[in-house]
Amino acid sequence: MAHYDDAERNGTAGRFAPSPSGDLHIGNLRTAVLAQLFAGASDRRFLMRVEDLDRVRDGAEERQLADLAAIGIRWEEPLVRQSERRGGYSAVVDSLVAAGATFECFCTRREILEAPSAPHAPHGAYPGTCRDLTAAQRDERRSTRPAAIRLRSEVASFPVHDALHGEFTGDVDDFVLVRNDGTPAYNLAVVVDDAAMGVDQVTRGDDLLTSAPRQAYLATVLGHRPPEYVHVPMVLNRDGVRLAKRDGAVTAADLAEHGVDARAVLSLIAVSLDLAREGESVTMDRLADRFDPSALPREPWIFVPPASPTRSSQNSGAANE
Repeated sequence: MAHYDDAERNGTAGRFAPSPSGDLHIGNLRTAVLAQLFAGASDRRFLMRVEDLDRVRDGAEERQLADLAAIGIRWEEPLVRQSERRGGYSAVVDSLVAAGATFECFCTRREILEAPSAPHAPHGAYPGTCRDLTAAQRDERRSTRPAAIRLRSEVASFPVHDALHGEFTGDVDDFVLVRNDGTPAYNLAVVVDDAAMGVDQVTRGDDLLTSAPRQAYLATVLGHRPPEYVHVPMVLNRDGVRLAKRDGAVTAADLAEHGVDARAVLSLIAVSLDLAREGESVTMDRLADRFDPSALPREPWIFVPPASPTRSSQNSGAANE
């Protein structure tokens, strides 16, 4: 049922899409740098989208955008906010419901985890409990709890191509499109938004690689060509775990208190990408001139935050690691 629209290809773009649930850490900033570099290397526009449908913290959006701008990230206007696009998500879901491509689901997360899955399905995949309920059964369940809306998937898996990982085939279950509180789900919103914005390159952390098959499948169901995916290596702490606020000075504000200003943060990121020498002061324009997608380090970056504030690190353009 795909009907790829050539107009969709005319405004090709990459994007960065933070969720304003807190301050960005250096791993997030590194991904933003890579997203802009990959977009620029392929002559794409670079766009910014704020994914603020859930878990919004006061002031986080403003701080995130300021931190991105401070290290030299530039994006084309207008800035897109998902909270302002609810009507578009509703229209898409209504069309899927009308086409019989969805069903109401009344399962709790615990019920899904405890239910037996099909032999090929991973633990936690939706087991199909509510897929074929009768009208009477749906009416009975509506009286006890609100329903989520799930896509009635016609495939068990779907292949995608990733610029760094090559061909990847991942599981596709009957995933949620709208949560039972009425909030559009992540997998729905990103697909609808990317198509509407002309985004045909998605650069993000490789922890989201397994989400790509669901999103690519939904894109084809909606008649859109899936984007090019670039799932980049994560930034980890010294224990090999994804970097988090609890690891110490990892946000721009925290690093600044330790003498690592925005210029030095960009330098650290550039060194981790083999695009600069230790302590070298760089700009995004300079990194764009040096960037070779094929030479990108494929291993995670282990980031060790500075232990104490140092004036010298602020002056030298590099953090004291």
